Amino acid sequence: MAALSSDYPEHVVALMDKYPTLKVLRPNNQVRGLHTFIRDRNTKRADFVFYSDRLIRLLIEEGLNYLPFNQVDITTPTGDVYNGVEFASKICGVSIVRAGESMETGLRAVCKSVRIGKILIQRDERTAQPKLYYAKFPDDIKDRKVLLLDPMLATGGSAIRAVEVLKENGVPEANILFINLIAAPEGIHALLDKFPEMQVITTEVDARLDDRKFILPGVGDFGDRYFGTAEGN
Repeated sequence: MAALSSDYPEHVVALMDKYPTLKVLRPNNQVRGLHTFIRDRNTKRADFVFYSDRLIRLLIEEGLNYLPFNQVDITTPTGDVYNGVEFASKICGVSIVRAGESMETGLRAVCKSVRIGKILIQRDERTAQPKLYYAKFPDDIKDRKVLLLDPMLATGGSAIRAVEVLKENGVPEANILFINLIAAPEGIHALLDKFPEMQVITTEVDARLDDRKFILPGVGDFGDRYFGTAEGN
């Protein structure tokens, strides 16, 4: 990514050095300002949604940079030739329900008529392991680059199960891009140690998980705050 390593916190530099497929948005005041709004416990839901959507849009635009492109020449209205590019493969989104659905609008805003699949994974109360409850994908998903959408990466359990399901449906690991707003180092280690060929694109990597497996400093429950199911919304 086009940024000096000194732009990033030390723990992020260490992660990016270890995992070449981890991409973190270049730190700048716009990104940090958007995080300031969504992380503030006093931010009202309407503002939380507005600034989250802005950050999601930036994130998805960045994620598209890591898709393959072909060179293409087109003729401009002046009759001259412009050396451009076009996507080299079909894409689709897959949102991890429920919080991942918050990212679908941002994807549709930049990828016209994009197909979007759904996957529902919840913790099994008996085994405490992530369990697949529902999955619906485009029929030709194995032939597409897949943008897997989930705003939070904590322990990595749900993301790992989602990648497993995609692979079971014929998607090559290298065709999966995990698009994520905030990640914990523990989740990055778990996900990329198991699937080193996939890519993870995130806006910020936080410090750690607490004893309850919440990301710190974090944003709270993103789905509750975005969809208005948290207390006080």
